[in-house]
Amino acid sequence: MKKRYIMEADPKEVILGGEGILGIEFGSTRIKATLVSSDGSPIGHGSHTWENKFEHGVWTYDTEDVFSGLAGCYYELQRNIESEYGVPLTSLAGIGISGMMHGYLALDEKGQLLVPFRTWRNTNTVEASQRLTELFGFPVPLRWSVAHLYQAILDGEEHVDRIARITTLAGYVHFMLTGKFVLGLNEASGMFPVDPNTGDYYGKMTESFDETITDLGIPWKLKEILPEILVAGTEGGKLTEAGLSVLDPTKRLLPGIPFCPPEGDAGTGMVATNSIRKRTGNVSAGTSAFAMIVLESSLKEVHSEIDVLVTPDGSPVAMAHSNNCTSELDAWMMLFHEVSIKLDHDVSLSSIYEKLLPLALEGDPDAGGLLTYGYVSGEHVTGFEEGRPLLVRDPSRAFSVSNVLRAHLFSALGAMRMGLDILFEEEGVTVDEIRGHGGFFKAPGVGQRIMAAATGVPVRLQNTAGEGGSWGVALLAAYMVYRSESESLADYLDDVFRGTETSVVEPEENDLEGFREFFNRYKRGFPIERASIDTLK
Repeated sequence: MKKRYIMEADPKEVILGGEGILGIEFGSTRIKATLVSSDGSPIGHGSHTWENKFEHGVWTYDTEDVFSGLAGCYYELQRNIESEYGVPLTSLAGIGISGMMHGYLALDEKGQLLVPFRTWRNTNTVEASQRLTELFGFPVPLRWSVAHLYQAILDGEEHVDRIARITTLAGYVHFMLTGKFVLGLNEASGMFPVDPNTGDYYGKMTESFDETITDLGIPWKLKEILPEILVAGTEGGKLTEAGLSVLDPTKRLLPGIPFCPPEGDAGTGMVATNSIRKRTGNVSAGTSAFAMIVLESSLKEVHSEIDVLVTPDGSPVAMAHSNNCTSELDAWMMLFHEVSIKLDHDVSLSSIYEKLLPLALEGDPDAGGLLTYGYVSGEHVTGFEEGRPLLVRDPSRAFSVSNVLRAHLFSALGAMRMGLDILFEEEGVTVDEIRGHGGFFKAPGVGQRIMAAATGVPVRLQNTAGEGGSWGVALLAAYMVYRSESESLADYLDDVFRGTETSVVEPEENDLEGFREFFNRYKRGFPIERASIDTLK
Protein backbone atom coordinates (compact mmCIF):
# COMPACT_ATOMS: atom_id res chain seq x y z
CA MET A 1 0.00 0.00 0.00
CA LYS A 2 1.19 3.54 -0.76
CA LYS A 3 1.56 5.99 2.10
CA ARG A 4 -1.00 8.78 2.20
CA TYR A 5 -0.12 12.35 3.01
CA ILE A 6 -0.50 13.56 6.60
CA MET A 7 -1.68 16.96 5.37
CA GLU A 8 -3.42 18.00 2.19
CA ALA A 9 -0.93 17.98 -0.67
CA ASP A 10 -0.56 20.49 -3.49
CA PRO A 11 -3.15 19.33 -6.08
CA LYS A 12 -0.80 20.08 -8.97
CA GLU A 13 1.88 17.82 -7.48
CA VAL A 14 -0.71 15.10 -6.84
CA ILE A 15 -1.79 15.18 -10.48
CA LEU A 16 1.75 15.27 -11.90
CA GLY A 17 2.82 12.45 -9.59
CA GLY A 18 -0.07 10.21 -10.63
CA GLU A 19 -1.21 10.04 -6.98
CA GLY A 20 -4.82 11.11 -7.55
CA ILE A 21 -7.80 8.81 -7.05
CA LEU A 22 -10.81 8.92 -9.39
CA GLY A 23 -14.37 8.09 -8.38
CA ILE A 24 -17.20 7.92 -10.93
CA GLU A 25 -20.85 7.41 -10.03
CA PHE A 26 -23.80 6.79 -12.34
CA GLY A 27 -26.69 8.58 -10.63
CA SER A 28 -30.26 8.75 -11.85
CA THR A 29 -29.87 12.16 -13.54
CA ARG A 30 -26.11 12.78 -13.61
CA ILE A 31 -22.88 10.87 -14.09
CA LYS A 32 -20.33 12.48 -11.78
CA ALA A 33 -16.57 12.22 -11.46
CA THR A 34 -14.50 13.33 -8.47
CA LEU A 35 -10.72 13.37 -8.30
CA VAL A 36 -9.23 13.27 -4.79
CA SER A 37 -5.74 13.40 -3.34
CA SER A 38 -4.39 10.65 -1.11
CA ASP A 39 -5.95 12.20 2.02
CA GLY A 40 -9.43 12.13 0.41
CA SER A 41 -9.61 15.86 -0.35
CA PRO A 42 -11.53 16.60 -3.59
CA ILE A 43 -9.36 18.40 -6.16
CA GLY A 44 -11.41 18.12 -9.35
CA HIS A 45 -14.89 17.38 -10.69
CA GLY A 46 -16.68 16.52 -13.91
CA SER A 47 -20.28 15.65 -14.75
CA HIS A 48 -22.62 14.60 -17.53
CA THR A 49 -26.41 14.89 -17.53
CA TRP A 50 -28.58 11.97 -18.61
CA GLU A 51 -32.13 10.69 -18.09
CA ASN A 52 -33.89 7.36 -17.88
CA LYS A 53 -36.54 6.44 -20.44
CA PHE A 54 -39.79 4.51 -20.19
CA GLU A 55 -39.83 2.31 -23.29
CA HIS A 56 -41.96 -0.75 -23.99
CA GLY A 57 -43.14 -0.75 -20.39
CA VAL A 58 -39.62 -0.67 -18.92
CA TRP A 59 -37.57 2.06 -17.21
CA THR A 60 -34.17 1.96 -18.91
CA TYR A 61 -31.08 3.84 -20.07
CA ASP A 62 -29.58 3.27 -23.52
CA THR A 63 -26.27 1.42 -23.47
CA GLU A 64 -24.82 4.05 -25.79
CA ASP A 65 -25.72 6.71 -23.24
CA VAL A 66 -23.87 4.78 -20.52
CA PHE A 67 -20.55 4.90 -22.34
CA SER A 68 -20.90 8.26 -24.10
CA GLY A 69 -21.88 9.68 -20.70
CA LEU A 70 -18.87 8.04 -19.04
CA ALA A 71 -16.48 9.45 -21.64
CA GLY A 72 -18.18 12.85 -21.53
CA CYS A 73 -17.97 13.01 -17.76
CA TYR A 74 -14.29 12.04 -17.74
CA TYR A 75 -13.52 14.52 -20.55
CA GLU A 76 -15.06 17.34 -18.52
CA LEU A 77 -12.98 16.32 -15.51
CA GLN A 78 -9.81 16.38 -17.65
CA ARG A 79 -10.71 19.79 -19.07
CA ASN A 80 -11.46 21.23 -15.64
CA ILE A 81 -8.19 19.88 -14.22
CA GLU A 82 -6.15 21.42 -17.04
CA SER A 83 -8.01 24.71 -16.77
CA GLU A 84 -7.53 24.99 -13.00
CA TYR A 85 -4.04 23.56 -12.53
CA GLY A 86 -2.45 23.89 -15.97
CA VAL A 87 -1.33 20.25 -16.15
CA PRO A 88 -2.75 17.23 -18.02
CA LEU A 89 -4.28 14.24 -16.25
CA THR A 90 -2.30 11.23 -17.54
CA SER A 91 -1.98 8.87 -14.60
CA LEU A 92 -3.94 7.85 -11.51
CA ALA A 93 -3.24 5.75 -8.42
CA GLY A 94 -6.71 4.19 -8.38
CA ILE A 95 -10.27 4.28 -9.76
CA GLY A 96 -13.68 3.34 -8.36
CA ILE A 97 -17.03 2.93 -10.11
CA SER A 98 -20.41 3.30 -8.40
CA GLY A 99 -23.98 3.41 -9.63
CA MET A 100 -27.65 3.02 -8.92
CA MET A 101 -28.09 -0.29 -7.16
CA HIS A 102 -30.19 -3.30 -8.16
CA GLY A 103 -31.77 -3.60 -11.60
CA TYR A 104 -30.94 -6.18 -14.24
CA LEU A 105 -28.24 -6.45 -16.88
CA ALA A 106 -28.10 -9.92 -18.44
CA LEU A 107 -25.04 -10.72 -20.57
CA ASP A 108 -24.21 -13.56 -22.95
CA GLU A 109 -20.88 -15.38 -23.19
CA LYS A 110 -19.39 -12.54 -25.26
CA GLY A 111 -20.41 -9.91 -22.70
CA GLN A 112 -23.21 -8.54 -24.88
CA LEU A 113 -26.50 -7.39 -23.36
CA LEU A 114 -29.35 -9.80 -24.00
CA VAL A 115 -32.15 -7.34 -23.16
CA PRO A 116 -32.19 -3.58 -22.48
CA PHE A 117 -31.00 -2.53 -19.03
CA ARG A 118 -33.87 -2.76 -16.51
CA THR A 119 -33.36 -0.21 -13.74
CA TRP A 120 -34.26 -0.32 -10.05
CA ARG A 121 -37.33 1.76 -10.86
CA ASN A 122 -39.24 -1.09 -12.50
CA THR A 123 -42.00 -2.61 -10.37
CA ASN A 124 -43.15 -5.46 -12.64
CA THR A 125 -41.55 -8.10 -10.39
CA VAL A 126 -44.26 -8.46 -7.75
CA GLU A 127 -44.80 -12.20 -8.25
CA ALA A 128 -41.08 -12.97 -8.23
CA SER A 129 -40.49 -10.83 -5.15
CA GLN A 130 -43.26 -12.52 -3.19
CA ARG A 131 -42.24 -16.05 -4.16
CA LEU A 132 -38.55 -15.53 -3.40
CA THR A 133 -39.25 -13.80 -0.07
CA GLU A 134 -41.31 -16.82 0.96
CA LEU A 135 -38.75 -19.30 -0.41
CA PHE A 136 -35.75 -17.70 1.32
CA GLY A 137 -37.44 -16.45 4.49
CA PHE A 138 -35.61 -13.23 3.63
CA PRO A 139 -36.97 -9.99 2.11
CA VAL A 140 -36.37 -9.79 -1.64
CA PRO A 141 -37.62 -6.36 -2.82
CA LEU A 142 -39.06 -5.75 -6.28
CA ARG A 143 -35.98 -3.97 -7.58
CA TRP A 144 -33.38 -6.59 -6.59
CA SER A 145 -31.57 -8.25 -9.48
CA VAL A 146 -32.63 -11.77 -8.51
CA ALA A 147 -36.28 -10.64 -8.54
CA HIS A 148 -35.84 -9.38 -12.12
CA LEU A 149 -34.12 -12.62 -13.09
CA TYR A 150 -36.81 -14.82 -11.56
CA GLN A 151 -39.60 -12.73 -13.08
CA ALA A 152 -37.99 -13.21 -16.50
CA ILE A 153 -38.02 -16.96 -15.83
CA LEU A 154 -41.67 -16.90 -14.70
CA ASP A 155 -42.60 -14.91 -17.81
CA GLY A 156 -40.84 -17.41 -20.07
CA GLU A 157 -38.50 -14.83 -21.64
CA GLU A 158 -36.44 -16.46 -24.37
CA HIS A 159 -33.14 -14.83 -23.38
CA VAL A 160 -32.94 -16.70 -20.04
CA ASP A 161 -31.28 -19.83 -21.50
CA ARG A 162 -28.49 -17.70 -23.01
CA ILE A 163 -27.49 -15.89 -19.81
CA ALA A 164 -23.79 -16.18 -18.94
CA ARG A 165 -23.73 -13.40 -16.32
CA ILE A 166 -26.03 -10.95 -14.61
CA THR A 167 -24.84 -7.78 -12.96
CA THR A 168 -25.69 -4.20 -12.00
CA LEU A 169 -24.92 -0.92 -13.75
CA ALA A 170 -21.74 -0.35 -11.69
CA GLY A 171 -20.70 -3.97 -12.23
CA TYR A 172 -21.30 -3.69 -15.99
CA VAL A 173 -19.22 -0.52 -16.37
CA HIS A 174 -16.46 -2.02 -14.20
CA PHE A 175 -16.52 -5.18 -16.35
CA MET A 176 -16.18 -3.15 -19.55
CA LEU A 177 -13.21 -1.19 -18.13
CA THR A 178 -11.34 -4.04 -16.43
CA GLY A 179 -12.67 -7.32 -17.82
CA LYS A 180 -13.36 -8.45 -14.24
CA PHE A 181 -16.79 -9.74 -13.24
CA VAL A 182 -16.85 -8.66 -9.58
CA LEU A 183 -18.85 -6.53 -7.13
CA GLY A 184 -18.30 -4.95 -3.75
CA LEU A 185 -20.13 -6.36 -0.73
CA ASN A 186 -22.82 -3.69 -0.56
CA GLU A 187 -23.62 -3.78 -4.27
CA ALA A 188 -23.74 -7.59 -4.31
CA SER A 189 -26.15 -7.61 -1.36
CA GLY A 190 -28.64 -5.70 -3.51
CA MET A 191 -28.55 -8.42 -6.16
CA PHE A 192 -28.97 -11.46 -3.92
CA PRO A 193 -28.93 -11.93 -0.11
CA VAL A 194 -25.39 -11.85 1.32
CA ASP A 195 -24.38 -13.45 4.62
CA PRO A 196 -22.42 -10.84 6.64
CA ASN A 197 -20.68 -13.68 8.51
CA THR A 198 -19.11 -15.13 5.36
CA GLY A 199 -19.11 -12.20 2.94
CA ASP A 200 -20.69 -14.41 0.28
CA TYR A 201 -24.16 -15.19 -1.06
CA TYR A 202 -26.24 -17.38 1.26
CA GLY A 203 -25.45 -20.89 0.02
CA LYS A 204 -28.75 -22.47 1.04
CA MET A 205 -30.66 -19.72 -0.75
CA THR A 206 -28.76 -20.18 -4.03
CA GLU A 207 -29.42 -23.92 -3.76
CA SER A 208 -33.12 -23.31 -3.11
CA PHE A 209 -33.28 -21.05 -6.16
CA ASP A 210 -31.65 -23.71 -8.35
CA GLU A 211 -34.10 -26.33 -7.08
CA THR A 212 -37.09 -24.21 -8.12
CA ILE A 213 -35.89 -24.09 -11.74
CA THR A 214 -34.58 -27.66 -12.02
CA ASP A 215 -37.43 -28.86 -14.24
CA LEU A 216 -37.20 -25.92 -16.66
CA GLY A 217 -34.06 -27.12 -18.45
CA ILE A 218 -32.15 -23.91 -17.74
CA PRO A 219 -28.45 -24.62 -18.48
CA TRP A 220 -26.85 -22.64 -15.61
CA LYS A 221 -26.69 -22.57 -11.82
CA LEU A 222 -27.26 -19.26 -10.04
CA LYS A 223 -23.76 -19.02 -8.51
CA GLU A 224 -22.29 -19.43 -12.01
CA ILE A 225 -23.90 -16.23 -13.27
CA LEU A 226 -23.59 -14.00 -10.17
CA PRO A 227 -20.51 -11.75 -9.80
CA GLU A 228 -17.69 -12.63 -7.42
CA ILE A 229 -17.88 -10.61 -4.18
CA LEU A 230 -14.91 -8.57 -2.93
CA VAL A 231 -14.57 -6.77 0.40
CA ALA A 232 -13.53 -3.10 0.64
CA GLY A 233 -9.78 -2.63 0.45
CA THR A 234 -9.14 -5.39 -2.09
CA GLU A 235 -8.28 -4.80 -5.73
CA GLY A 236 -11.00 -5.48 -8.30
CA GLY A 237 -8.96 -5.39 -11.51
CA LYS A 238 -6.94 -2.98 -13.63
CA LEU A 239 -7.81 -0.63 -16.49
CA THR A 240 -7.33 -2.53 -19.74
CA GLU A 241 -6.42 -1.12 -23.16
CA ALA A 242 -10.00 -1.80 -24.27
CA GLY A 243 -11.35 -0.14 -21.14
CA LEU A 244 -9.11 2.88 -21.70
CA SER A 245 -10.68 3.39 -25.14
CA VAL A 246 -14.10 3.53 -23.44
CA LEU A 247 -13.13 5.84 -20.56
CA ASP A 248 -10.69 8.13 -22.39
CA PRO A 249 -10.93 7.89 -26.19
CA THR A 250 -8.04 10.41 -26.43
CA LYS A 251 -5.87 7.82 -24.59
CA ARG A 252 -4.00 10.49 -22.67
CA LEU A 253 -4.53 8.35 -19.59
CA LEU A 254 -2.34 5.29 -19.08
CA PRO A 255 -3.75 1.74 -18.71
CA GLY A 256 -2.97 -0.55 -15.76
CA ILE A 257 -4.61 1.61 -13.09
CA PRO A 258 -6.05 -0.51 -10.24
CA PHE A 259 -9.79 -0.45 -9.49
CA CYS A 260 -11.52 -1.00 -6.17
CA PRO A 261 -14.58 -3.29 -6.24
CA PRO A 262 -17.58 -1.52 -7.86
CA GLU A 263 -20.12 -0.41 -5.27
CA GLY A 264 -23.73 0.72 -5.16
CA ASP A 265 -24.97 4.20 -4.30
CA ALA A 266 -26.10 2.94 -0.89
CA GLY A 267 -22.57 1.87 -0.01
CA THR A 268 -20.95 5.02 -1.34
CA GLY A 269 -23.55 7.06 0.55
CA MET A 270 -22.54 5.31 3.79
CA VAL A 271 -18.89 6.05 3.06
CA ALA A 272 -19.53 9.68 2.03
CA THR A 273 -21.30 10.33 5.34
CA ASN A 274 -18.96 8.19 7.51
CA SER A 275 -21.91 5.99 8.51
CA ILE A 276 -20.60 2.43 8.57
CA ARG A 277 -20.24 1.84 12.30
CA LYS A 278 -23.08 0.25 14.31
CA ARG A 279 -25.90 2.62 15.40
CA THR A 280 -24.97 5.09 12.66
CA GLY A 281 -27.48 5.97 9.98
CA ASN A 282 -27.70 8.08 6.86
CA VAL A 283 -30.33 9.23 4.42
CA SER A 284 -29.70 9.71 0.73
CA ALA A 285 -32.53 11.81 -0.65
CA GLY A 286 -32.88 12.89 -4.25
CA THR A 287 -34.76 11.16 -7.07
CA SER A 288 -35.32 8.32 -4.60
CA ALA A 289 -34.93 8.27 -0.82
CA PHE A 290 -33.37 5.64 1.34
CA ALA A 291 -32.44 5.55 4.99
CA MET A 292 -29.77 3.06 6.05
CA ILE A 293 -29.07 2.05 9.63
CA VAL A 294 -26.14 -0.18 10.56
CA LEU A 295 -27.58 -2.83 12.86
CA GLU A 296 -26.32 -4.07 16.21
CA SER A 297 -28.07 -7.41 15.62
CA SER A 298 -30.22 -9.09 12.98
CA LEU A 299 -33.88 -8.14 12.57
CA LYS A 300 -36.36 -10.35 14.41
CA GLU A 301 -38.86 -10.66 11.55
CA VAL A 302 -38.95 -10.65 7.77
CA HIS A 303 -40.40 -7.39 6.42
CA SER A 304 -41.02 -7.10 2.69
CA GLU A 305 -40.77 -3.31 3.01
CA ILE A 306 -37.21 -3.43 4.38
CA ASP A 307 -33.99 -4.26 2.53
CA VAL A 308 -31.35 -6.15 4.49
CA LEU A 309 -27.94 -5.31 3.02
CA VAL A 310 -24.34 -5.16 4.20
CA THR A 311 -21.83 -2.32 4.39
CA PRO A 312 -18.83 -2.34 2.02
CA ASP A 313 -16.83 -3.90 4.87
CA GLY A 314 -19.46 -6.48 5.83
CA SER A 315 -21.77 -5.25 8.64
CA PRO A 316 -25.56 -5.83 8.39
CA VAL A 317 -27.68 -2.85 7.35
CA ALA A 318 -31.42 -2.24 7.32
CA MET A 319 -32.64 0.03 4.54
CA ALA A 320 -35.99 1.78 4.26
CA HIS A 321 -36.15 2.63 0.55
CA SER A 322 -38.69 4.55 -1.51
CA ASN A 323 -38.67 4.84 -5.30
CA ASN A 324 -39.93 8.41 -5.27
CA CYS A 325 -38.64 11.48 -3.49
CA THR A 326 -38.02 14.88 -5.10
CA SER A 327 -39.13 14.29 -8.72
CA GLU A 328 -42.58 15.84 -8.23
CA LEU A 329 -41.16 18.76 -6.24
CA ASP A 330 -38.72 19.30 -9.12
CA ALA A 331 -41.65 19.30 -11.56
CA TRP A 332 -43.33 22.07 -9.55
CA MET A 333 -40.10 24.07 -9.55
CA MET A 334 -39.98 23.75 -13.32
CA LEU A 335 -43.57 25.00 -13.42
CA PHE A 336 -42.66 28.06 -11.34
CA HIS A 337 -39.70 28.64 -13.67
CA GLU A 338 -42.02 28.52 -16.68
CA VAL A 339 -44.37 31.01 -15.01
CA SER A 340 -41.45 33.41 -14.50
CA ILE A 341 -40.64 33.19 -18.23
CA LYS A 342 -44.26 33.80 -19.25
CA LEU A 343 -44.29 36.90 -17.05
CA ASP A 344 -41.13 38.20 -18.75
CA HIS A 345 -39.00 37.61 -15.64
CA ASP A 346 -36.76 34.71 -16.59
CA VAL A 347 -35.65 33.65 -13.13
CA SER A 348 -33.03 30.90 -13.26
CA LEU A 349 -34.03 27.49 -11.98
CA SER A 350 -31.30 27.61 -9.33
CA SER A 351 -32.72 30.91 -8.08
CA ILE A 352 -36.20 29.39 -7.98
CA TYR A 353 -34.93 26.71 -5.60
CA GLU A 354 -32.91 29.20 -3.58
CA LYS A 355 -35.79 31.66 -3.13
CA LEU A 356 -38.77 29.33 -2.82
CA LEU A 357 -37.64 26.30 -0.81
CA PRO A 358 -37.10 28.29 2.43
CA LEU A 359 -40.78 29.32 2.22
CA ALA A 360 -41.67 25.75 3.21
CA LEU A 361 -40.54 26.59 6.73
CA GLU A 362 -43.11 29.40 6.85
CA GLY A 363 -46.08 27.17 6.00
CA ASP A 364 -48.57 25.72 8.46
CA PRO A 365 -47.02 22.91 10.54
CA ASP A 366 -49.22 20.29 8.80
CA ALA A 367 -48.86 21.97 5.36
CA GLY A 368 -52.32 23.55 5.47
CA GLY A 369 -54.29 20.32 5.23
CA LEU A 370 -52.84 19.49 1.81
CA LEU A 371 -52.46 15.90 0.66
CA THR A 372 -49.80 15.19 -1.94
CA TYR A 373 -48.28 12.09 -3.52
CA GLY A 374 -45.12 12.49 -5.59
CA TYR A 375 -45.42 9.04 -7.13
CA VAL A 376 -43.89 9.50 -10.56
CA SER A 377 -43.36 5.75 -10.67
CA GLY A 378 -44.66 2.82 -8.61
CA GLU A 379 -43.97 2.69 -4.88
CA HIS A 380 -43.34 -0.75 -3.40
CA VAL A 381 -43.48 0.32 0.27
CA THR A 382 -47.06 1.55 -0.06
CA GLY A 383 -48.17 -1.09 -2.55
CA PHE A 384 -48.52 0.88 -5.80
CA GLU A 385 -47.30 -0.68 -9.02
CA GLU A 386 -47.66 2.62 -10.92
CA GLY A 387 -47.56 6.25 -9.93
CA ARG A 388 -49.85 9.26 -10.41
CA PRO A 389 -48.60 12.53 -8.89
CA LEU A 390 -51.48 14.02 -6.96
CA LEU A 391 -52.47 17.09 -4.95
CA VAL A 392 -55.72 17.32 -2.99
CA ARG A 393 -56.65 20.25 -0.80
CA ASP A 394 -59.19 21.30 1.82
CA PRO A 395 -60.79 24.48 0.40
CA SER A 396 -61.29 25.85 3.91
CA ARG A 397 -57.51 25.96 4.54
CA ALA A 398 -54.91 28.38 3.22
CA PHE A 399 -53.69 27.40 -0.24
CA SER A 400 -50.27 29.06 -0.40
CA VAL A 401 -46.91 28.52 -2.00
CA SER A 402 -45.46 27.86 1.46
CA ASN A 403 -47.95 25.10 2.18
CA VAL A 404 -47.57 23.54 -1.28
CA LEU A 405 -43.80 23.36 -0.90
CA ARG A 406 -44.02 22.03 2.65
CA ALA A 407 -46.51 19.36 1.56
CA HIS A 408 -44.27 18.21 -1.28
CA LEU A 409 -41.24 18.01 1.01
CA PHE A 410 -43.25 16.05 3.60
CA SER A 411 -44.67 13.76 0.91
CA ALA A 412 -41.21 13.11 -0.54
CA LEU A 413 -40.37 11.35 2.74
CA GLY A 414 -43.73 9.63 3.34
CA ALA A 415 -42.96 6.19 1.91
CA MET A 416 -39.52 6.11 3.51
CA ARG A 417 -41.06 7.01 6.88
CA MET A 418 -43.35 3.99 6.63
CA GLY A 419 -40.27 1.79 6.40
CA LEU A 420 -38.61 3.57 9.32
CA ASP A 421 -41.72 2.99 11.44
CA ILE A 422 -41.20 -0.74 10.99
CA LEU A 423 -37.60 -0.46 12.16
CA PHE A 424 -38.21 1.91 15.06
CA GLU A 425 -41.55 0.65 16.35
CA GLU A 426 -41.66 -3.06 15.45
CA GLU A 427 -37.96 -3.95 15.55
CA GLY A 428 -36.80 -1.53 18.24
CA VAL A 429 -33.86 -0.35 16.12
CA THR A 430 -32.10 2.68 17.59
CA VAL A 431 -29.95 5.28 15.88
CA ASP A 432 -28.15 8.21 17.47
CA GLU A 433 -28.54 10.56 14.52
CA ILE A 434 -29.16 10.63 10.79
CA ARG A 435 -26.50 11.99 8.44
CA GLY A 436 -27.95 13.41 5.27
CA HIS A 437 -26.79 13.94 1.71
CA GLY A 438 -28.39 14.43 -1.70
CA GLY A 439 -30.43 17.04 -3.54
CA PHE A 440 -33.09 17.15 -0.82
CA PHE A 441 -30.64 19.16 1.28
CA LYS A 442 -29.63 21.70 -1.38
CA ALA A 443 -31.35 24.65 0.38
CA PRO A 444 -29.45 25.37 3.63
CA GLY A 445 -31.44 24.37 6.70
CA VAL A 446 -34.65 23.46 4.87
CA GLY A 447 -34.12 19.80 4.03
CA GLN A 448 -32.43 19.22 7.38
CA ARG A 449 -35.37 20.58 9.36
CA ILE A 450 -37.95 18.71 7.29
CA MET A 451 -35.94 15.47 7.56
CA ALA A 452 -35.69 15.88 11.35
CA ALA A 453 -39.48 16.28 11.51
CA ALA A 454 -40.05 13.20 9.33
CA THR A 455 -37.59 10.90 11.11
CA GLY A 456 -37.88 12.22 14.66
CA VAL A 457 -34.10 12.15 15.19
CA PRO A 458 -31.34 14.79 14.88
CA VAL A 459 -30.06 15.28 11.33
CA ARG A 460 -26.42 16.09 10.71
CA LEU A 461 -25.01 17.59 7.53
CA GLN A 462 -21.29 17.68 6.83
CA ASN A 463 -19.72 20.33 4.64
CA THR A 464 -18.73 17.44 2.36
CA ALA A 465 -22.34 16.24 1.97
CA GLY A 466 -22.63 17.78 -1.48
CA GLU A 467 -19.75 15.65 -2.81
CA GLY A 468 -22.01 12.59 -3.03
CA GLY A 469 -21.39 9.08 -4.27
CA SER A 470 -18.54 9.83 -6.68
CA TRP A 471 -16.56 11.09 -3.69
CA GLY A 472 -17.67 8.08 -1.65
CA VAL A 473 -16.37 5.57 -4.19
CA ALA A 474 -13.19 7.64 -4.61
CA LEU A 475 -12.65 7.20 -0.86
CA LEU A 476 -13.11 3.44 -1.27
CA ALA A 477 -10.48 3.43 -4.02
CA ALA A 478 -8.20 5.58 -1.85
CA TYR A 479 -8.68 3.10 1.00
CA MET A 480 -7.55 0.33 -1.33
CA VAL A 481 -4.41 2.27 -2.32
CA TYR A 482 -3.44 4.27 0.76
CA ARG A 483 -4.70 2.47 3.87
CA SER A 484 -2.13 1.38 6.39
CA GLU A 485 -1.68 -2.32 7.10
CA SER A 486 -4.69 -3.84 8.92
CA GLU A 487 -6.44 -0.42 9.08
CA SER A 488 -10.22 -0.90 9.08
CA LEU A 489 -12.46 1.07 6.76
CA ALA A 490 -14.18 2.69 9.76
CA ASP A 491 -10.85 3.87 11.20
CA TYR A 492 -9.71 5.09 7.80
CA LEU A 493 -12.89 7.15 7.37
CA ASP A 494 -12.59 8.62 10.87
CA ASP A 495 -9.15 9.84 9.81
CA VAL A 496 -10.50 11.32 6.56
CA PHE A 497 -13.40 13.05 8.31
CA ARG A 498 -11.39 14.40 11.24
CA GLY A 499 -11.94 18.17 11.38
CA THR A 500 -14.92 18.12 8.96
CA GLU A 501 -17.36 20.94 9.65
CA THR A 502 -20.89 19.78 10.49
CA SER A 503 -24.26 21.21 11.47
CA VAL A 504 -26.94 19.39 13.46
CA VAL A 505 -30.68 20.17 13.49
CA GLU A 506 -32.79 18.76 16.33
CA PRO A 507 -36.48 17.97 15.65
CA GLU A 508 -38.77 20.85 16.66
CA GLU A 509 -42.01 19.99 18.44
CA ASN A 510 -44.23 22.02 16.05
CA ASP A 511 -42.62 20.31 13.07
CA LEU A 512 -42.98 16.88 14.65
CA GLU A 513 -46.66 17.40 15.36
CA GLY A 514 -47.24 18.90 11.93
CA PHE A 515 -45.60 15.97 10.19
CA ARG A 516 -47.62 13.50 12.30
CA GLU A 517 -50.86 15.16 11.11
CA PHE A 518 -49.68 15.17 7.50
CA PHE A 519 -48.46 11.56 7.71
CA ASN A 520 -51.79 10.32 9.09
CA ARG A 521 -53.53 12.10 6.22
CA TYR A 522 -51.00 10.59 3.79
CA LYS A 523 -51.84 7.05 4.97
CA ARG A 524 -55.60 7.64 4.96
CA GLY A 525 -55.43 8.96 1.41
CA PHE A 526 -54.11 5.82 -0.27
CA PRO A 527 -57.57 4.97 -1.74
CA ILE A 528 -57.46 8.33 -3.54
CA GLU A 529 -54.09 7.49 -5.09
CA ARG A 530 -55.40 4.05 -6.04
CA ALA A 531 -58.46 5.60 -7.70
CA SER A 532 -56.28 8.00 -9.68
CA ILE A 533 -54.16 5.11 -10.98
CA ASP A 534 -57.24 3.08 -11.93
CA THR A 535 -58.96 6.08 -13.53
CA LEU A 536 -56.09 7.76 -15.39
CA LYS A 537 -54.93 4.86 -17.52
